Amino acid sequence: MPYDQVLADRVRKVLRGKRNITEKEQFGGIGFLLRGNMACGVLKGSLLVRVGPVRHDEAMRIKGAGPFALTGRPSRGWVLVGPSGLKSPESLKKWIEMGVEFAKSLPAK
Repeated sequence: MPYDQVLADRVRKVLRGKRNITEKEQFGGIGFLLRGNMACGVLKGSLLVRVGPVRHDEAMRIKGAGPFALTGRPSRGWVLVGPSGLKSPESLKKWIEMGVEFAKSLPAK
């Protein structure tokens, strides 16, 4: 199933004007990378956010968040946010900023 183009466009709108952001098709969706490090992405109709291991539990308590389990096993530090957690522009922006914040903490690739 292809990724949600409308959601991808919403993400692009939030990221517009931010420096060093690139897009890369991966995991059957599209990833948004900061200096080569994944910050967030769109998989089907959900937003994949790289929150890092320290903020993982906090992020999982937010409405709409669930585990990301590409290989069948949840990946700590990654959260998959469903449509119920992305309804408002503010909630989408909050998730994207969480991913960008973690990506900023990593060395450039």
